[in-house]
Amino acid sequence: MEDQAVKNWYNEKQAEGLIKKLEKKGFKAQYAATADKARAAVLALIPEGATVALTGSQTLEQIGVKPYLRQSGKYQIIDPYEPGISQAEGMARRKRGLTAQVMVSSTNALTRDGALVNLDGMGNRVAGMIFGPDKVILAVSMNKVVHDLDEAWARIRQRAAPMNNQRLGLPNPCTETGFCADCANKTRICNYFTVIERSFIPERIQIVLIGEDLGY
Repeated sequence: MEDQAVKNWYNEKQAEGLIKKLEKKGFKAQYAATADKARAAVLALIPEGATVALTGSQTLEQIGVKPYLRQSGKYQIIDPYEPGISQAEGMARRKRGLTAQVMVSSTNALTRDGALVNLDGMGNRVAGMIFGPDKVILAVSMNKVVHDLDEAWARIRQRAAPMNNQRLGLPNPCTETGFCADCANKTRICNYFTVIERSFIPERIQIVLIGEDLGY
């Protein structure tokens, strides 16, 4: 069996068990083996004409969901990241996003027992996951699955945070060293740590697990 076929088999088997745990906690989950299948799965969950709040997810960019939502004309998009808008407008859109019908995002880490672990800069992404939008759709690649909370925090602080700082071009210590320094910079994006153990409203949070390495 080819190496990629082995990886595909492993991811699918891991996802099977994880989906059962997620659904016991009130989440709705499914598995998509490829980025193309994940894009189709995410879009199938969004009603045409819905108000859709975008968040800063690289996974959604990579699988083509965000470009499609912006260009299709089929949805009412709330995009705080639109080039050329003012800081005030970006903030206003983040607030409006909390009342959207749908929010699309990802998670920084997902534990094997089904907890969503996140780090956020301004807080609108994790706030929307917890409360506000009628439906939250998370595209989560299997490389974000970790054993427990300790491994989740390590993954976020030592991998996701430095890489996102570099992507955003922020002058924080981790962009110099590649390692979290727990800095006190004004441009720090490591401000709000959250753990979502369950979905209070059944199936409000819908998760598409993806069998490719994506995001940070």
